[in-house]
Amino acid sequence: MKKNILGAAVLAAVLVSGALSACSGSPKETTAADTTAATAGTQAADSKEEETTAAEAETTQASAELKEIVVGASPAPHAEILNAAKEVLASKGYELKIVEYTDYVQPNNALDSGDLDANYFQHKPYLDSFNAQNGTKLVSAGAIHYEPFGIYAGKTASLEALPDKATVLVPNDVSNEARALLLLEAQGLIKLKDGVGLEATKNDIVENTKNLDIVELEAAQLPRSISDGDIAVINGNYAIEAGLKVSDALATEDSQSLAATTYGNVVAVREGEESSDATKALVEALTSPEVKQFMEETYEGAVVPLF
Repeated sequence: MKKNILGAAVLAAVLVSGALSACSGSPKETTAADTTAATAGTQAADSKEEETTAAEAETTQASAELKEIVVGASPAPHAEILNAAKEVLASKGYELKIVEYTDYVQPNNALDSGDLDANYFQHKPYLDSFNAQNGTKLVSAGAIHYEPFGIYAGKTASLEALPDKATVLVPNDVSNEARALLLLEAQGLIKLKDGVGLEATKNDIVENTKNLDIVELEAAQLPRSISDGDIAVINGNYAIEAGLKVSDALATEDSQSLAATTYGNVVAVREGEESSDATKALVEALTSPEVKQFMEETYEGAVVPLF
């Protein structure tokens, strides 16, 4: 009986020992697998981090390699069009910095002084007039687009309803005033001296059957002052900024008019820099298919590409 008890005890000890050995073997195998997986995960993470670092370094290097070109522009549509040209310009090796102006004098002064590499806000007649009045030597590097001038309603809703002695607001700078007067003449509201063309001022009006009061204001002030007049003749870019649509204008310049064929908006640079690599790249970007599509889809006739 004692022998049987002793044998059973020994057998139980052997079984327990075997069970313990089996259990202890399983954790050892799991730990090895986990270590291998962790090592692989760490290596993958390190590899991904290296790839990210390399990509960031490549982007930084590419950005550092771009040459900066600083261009002055009116907010709309010129700055908007420039923004649309940024990627195209970057592909040509230039990083575009846009400086916005809300008048027609500062961007030319800044270009003349060297604060800008170019500007994009004006047409050639205005540029020529500015040079003549200020002794500057700024030149056109290329015409980009045309913005139809429009007559917009103020106190009076239509040209037919325009009363005698109505107030008509026009730009006060020489080239834009002439353009406004030509548009008024085309509508039969006034008649200008023969041959005066793009040099016309209100002093050149020889017929004014409605005795219209022609009031000259700074071009940028016209949209804000429209309610003070019966009608206003407004530059395309300032009309766009004010949310005025060409389709709402009482009249616009004909596409074959003297103004339409003359007043293309240009990229201006200092004399001697019109053929520089930077200028060529800027003009090429602004006359790219991508920018043309942007103009046509965004402005719906208020901005007309000249390329």
